[in-house]
Amino acid sequence: MDLRSRILTYTAGLEPDSAYTPPEDTQRERVAESVGHVLDGDTAKAERLLAPLGLGLTRLTDTESGRRYDEIAAARPGRAERWGRLYLTADSDVRWNVQVPHPVSDRDTERLGVRLLEENPGGSLVLAGAHREAGRGDAADVAHREDSVFHAIVVELQKRDVPGVQLHGFAKESHRPYEAVLSTGAARSTLTEAAALADGMQADGLRVCRGWSDRCPLEGTRNVQGKAAERHHATFLHVELSPKARGDGSDADAAVTALSGLVATWNSAHR
Repeated sequence: MDLRSRILTYTAGLEPDSAYTPPEDTQRERVAESVGHVLDGDTAKAERLLAPLGLGLTRLTDTESGRRYDEIAAARPGRAERWGRLYLTADSDVRWNVQVPHPVSDRDTERLGVRLLEENPGGSLVLAGAHREAGRGDAADVAHREDSVFHAIVVELQKRDVPGVQLHGFAKESHRPYEAVLSTGAARSTLTEAAALADGMQADGLRVCRGWSDRCPLEGTRNVQGKAAERHHATFLHVELSPKARGDGSDADAAVTALSGLVATWNSAHR
């Protein structure tokens, strides 16, 4: 199957006025446990945990790259459809992950996440399943809430020392004369990787605001996955990109090239 088409068809249905109900504590715990079983190679046990939640585990082969992935996604219509999806490489150990907490609302971050997954081995994609404005209040803003499947999956990966990069988007404005804002959120132990990513982006022509040394907005210090990374001593990078640095075009290509360099480093380090 075409992995890109499969994922983008799913995200195309995300609307700000859609219904969204967070999972219960036990449901999140079961998803996290099932992810652990998949990572350990016990897919049968993972399937048994997922089925009562309305979720399923499917082995996919991408026609474009030829790479295989294990997909955790809703198996039938219902609440679980809006809990998001997970794609884990099935060709090796999972050595890095890209997180997309605000698909569609942070326009084209989902496209960037798919590109990063497709073009680099050893990875996984954690994808939120609702527009950030769906449901009541901020219920679906998974970057700032811990009661989501998205957060449960990211934390499970952090506990297993899988480094992650989280993609966000900001509107281009006159007081933001750059294409990227990089930070480590609340996790202050990832400065070496962050600096290397900033250098890579600048080498490809992108203007970068470095959250650890510059005065930048959007540093993600309240991001709950970043806070969890600090607690678990995990590697976490928070990346904010302008509209031109997402989706298509030369700036987006430059962003993907720099991000690919980052995950290639993680891929090599975890072999």
